[in-house]
Amino acid sequence: MTKITVAKGDGIGPEIMDATLEILIAAGAKIEVEEIEVGEKVYLAGNTAGIAKESWDVIRRNKVFLKAPITTPQGGGYKSLNVTTRKFLGLYSNVRPCMSLHPFVATKHPIMDVVIVRENEEDLYAGIEHQQTDEVVQCLKLISRPGCEKIVRYAFEYAKHYGRKKVTCFTKDNIMKQTDGLFHQVFDEIAKEYPEIENEHWIIDIGAAKMADTPEAFDVIVMPNLYGDVLSDVAAQIAGSVGLAGSANIGEECAMFEAIHGSAPRRAGQNMANPSGLLQGAIMMLNHIGQTKVAEKVQNAWLKTIEDGIHTYDIYKEGISKEKVGTKEFAQAVIANLGQEPKLLKSVSYAENATLNLPKYVRKAPAKKELVGVDLFVHWAGKSPDELAAIVQTLNTNEVKLSMITNRGIKVWPEGFEETFCTDHWRCRFKPTEGNQMSKEAIIQLLGRAIEKGIDTVKTENLYTFDGKMGFSLGQGQ
Repeated sequence: MTKITVAKGDGIGPEIMDATLEILIAAGAKIEVEEIEVGEKVYLAGNTAGIAKESWDVIRRNKVFLKAPITTPQGGGYKSLNVTTRKFLGLYSNVRPCMSLHPFVATKHPIMDVVIVRENEEDLYAGIEHQQTDEVVQCLKLISRPGCEKIVRYAFEYAKHYGRKKVTCFTKDNIMKQTDGLFHQVFDEIAKEYPEIENEHWIIDIGAAKMADTPEAFDVIVMPNLYGDVLSDVAAQIAGSVGLAGSANIGEECAMFEAIHGSAPRRAGQNMANPSGLLQGAIMMLNHIGQTKVAEKVQNAWLKTIEDGIHTYDIYKEGISKEKVGTKEFAQAVIANLGQEPKLLKSVSYAENATLNLPKYVRKAPAKKELVGVDLFVHWAGKSPDELAAIVQTLNTNEVKLSMITNRGIKVWPEGFEETFCTDHWRCRFKPTEGNQMSKEAIIQLLGRAIEKGIDTVKTENLYTFDGKMGFSLGQGQ
């Protein structure tokens, strides 16, 4: 018996959760439910996180969390419970299977069967943003080696565990050579450990176009957070409907399972909602806790129900569907089909009592880190890079000097183009003069002189090499 935490959520959440749990229990799932309250009521009671401390304790104790959709009130101050849960509990892997159910659910891709594995904790979703000048704000894109290694290894282990043949990586490392470059590098390193699984890399833009046009060319796709967020919804929709998809959020200690759709408050209490998305999340939960044969029974019964044409309003279509049913009736139809398999749709078979266990990340030995320069980001309202260079060069010493100015990443000094549009946010790069080494004391002195001369430095970034390899970008055009 496995104790799980359940949150029924808002809107249609309670209805689809009741239907899902009814199916699981009828199928013989050995689970004990401990319910918590999260979502709109908790938000409106004054908790901006949408969850009480006592509820966190329950989730952390039980380790497995099945969550229905919630409503986050509009307006400032309210935090996304999904994002908060993923980060607080270290749920680094978001897994979303996207399979077409042709011809029973309309799709332009009848043989699509793709699993999107999305990094879930970092990238731009670190949410670290600053306004630095009148015209420029920044958002920090954080990609870590642990984050890359954990998600890439999960993708390959998932493929191995479920008999998938290929893992594809999507990045934009032709532009973001440090961040996306690290993700691609780690993918190539780990792929060598799985010679039995085909691997490939696509640049995200053409890869996304190919997935939308020919999804059958892919099997498992692994991506950084933002790309994965966008493309997992695209994949779910072109497979048939976002409303039919569930997802797993997996960490080293805890896991959360959910539908990917929202709380749909307009449909609440009408016995209309389709519980399929949450049921798919629950099936992934059963596999996670090793109750694979129950998961297999439920999934095949669900496929048989779809195949029988017993559909809720959202996927009902004249000429294909045979009976339009409500939430409760759909659940009863799935229960009636337990022990049966679909005839046209592909049935599933999961290895008995098998769980996907990954090793914890082990930190590597540190590289030799050497300071080789500094970027001073300057707020200056002028337009001429040459004029700014003359001002900033007054900071030069015998040890360090200005080597380059960029604006929004484009080199504008020396030898910039007059046509380049410049904002009020300038990156001024200082390098040591020949025969000298960069020191942090030199950086402090640079900043001190900038204050004396009225130069508004809004940010600094130290430039390092790691084992002799440059750990920073050049200016575009350099």
